[in-house]
Amino acid sequence: MSLTGIKAAQLHKSWLEALAVYRQPRVLAMLFLGFSAGLPLLLVFGTLSGWLAREGIDKSTIGHISWVALLYGLKFTWSPLVDHIKLPLLNAAFGQRRSWMLLAQTGIISGLLLMAGSNPQTQLSLLVYSALLVAFSSATQDIAIDAWRIEAMPVETQGAMAATYQTGYRLGMLLAGGGAFTMAHYYSWPLAYTTLAMCMSIGIISTLIISEPEHVITRNTWKQEEKVISFLENSAHLPKNLRNVYAWFIGAVVCPFTDFFIRNGKYAVIILLFIGLFRISDITMGIMANPLYVDVGYSDLQIGLVTKTIGPVITILGAIIGGMLVIRYGIMPILLLGAFLVMVTNLLFALLAILPPDTFYLSMVIGADNLSGGLAGSAFIAYLSGLTNRAYTATQYALFSSLMLLPAKFIGGFSGDIVDASGFVTFFIYTAILGLPAIALILYLMRHPVSQAVTE
Repeated sequence: MSLTGIKAAQLHKSWLEALAVYRQPRVLAMLFLGFSAGLPLLLVFGTLSGWLAREGIDKSTIGHISWVALLYGLKFTWSPLVDHIKLPLLNAAFGQRRSWMLLAQTGIISGLLLMAGSNPQTQLSLLVYSALLVAFSSATQDIAIDAWRIEAMPVETQGAMAATYQTGYRLGMLLAGGGAFTMAHYYSWPLAYTTLAMCMSIGIISTLIISEPEHVITRNTWKQEEKVISFLENSAHLPKNLRNVYAWFIGAVVCPFTDFFIRNGKYAVIILLFIGLFRISDITMGIMANPLYVDVGYSDLQIGLVTKTIGPVITILGAIIGGMLVIRYGIMPILLLGAFLVMVTNLLFALLAILPPDTFYLSMVIGADNLSGGLAGSAFIAYLSGLTNRAYTATQYALFSSLMLLPAKFIGGFSGDIVDASGFVTFFIYTAILGLPAIALILYLMRHPVSQAVTE
């Protein structure tokens, strides 16, 4: 079914039908898987930058350390392994998607415990290497969870799946943000990271409970796989082991990417450009948010209770609203609304930089930012899911989500240098301007509908 067809079907759904989808078991399961995915991110990103700022690490170093999160943007490079390699022992017991989830969750717990045992002032290198383990394992978990989500439910319900995923994700971020800052305020950062490592057991329990989805191979997919057969037929002169390696590479890496370009034709590059630009504005802003709060004069308790507790709750509300709006009105109009709201709310941080520290100001800015982020997130995840061929779920979605993160993470690494050179006000105006290209591309894609055939 094309995205255009899905949109037409959605317009006939009532509000009650749009809300009823949230009662389906697999939609509810995304709440817990989302929690497992959201917990590690801040611990190698925003929360980590707050910890480092409190320890007196300079802003440029904090910005450069944020490049650890670039691994989330590079996950497409190893996503074919998740799509095609069956883990020994684990695969027989749990299936391909769940076995990779369990392996990744074990890596996350190990990395967080290593971070908890590191002193930022004397063991910064160990802390960074441990954060790399967390980021790599977390990105691998994302690949497996995204594949499970897309394969577990039809395309028309992906807006609701995205909403519950974001709800769980933000609950995980709430604990990794507000919970971490609160524990650090009353106890210590090592205790906070140790406690959060133990909270990853929720992800392991959820993975053990859910069932493995069906991995679909369709007629269109077999047309792509014919490239592998053709290669084998024309390479009899090569050693058998070498032929098998080449054939695996063609089937696991080449076919998923050529499939996307064949289905989308001349619009494929435009779509990929849009994906790469959509989140540049808010991700770049997020790196310097905690250093802003510290510099303005907010305490760890204020940061924990307002920005990392109230904020995620508002994001959950925005995600649920966004999921319902996608089911009711379609993906593209809500994408446009979300992109505009994210750009506007970034400007509020420039205002926050010149206001005295006040809990009311902080709450209003964080509330507006997280409401827009939740709404935009549901629409964007649904959009990416609709682009995916379910025969190559992990590989293609990892490509899309990597493109979503990689440019933003790279540009965000220079955020501390911009703040040091020009100040917070200029920086947040700059991040708002970064949102304009995405809005222009959404308008272009709305005027030039693309028929992305989603194989079922």
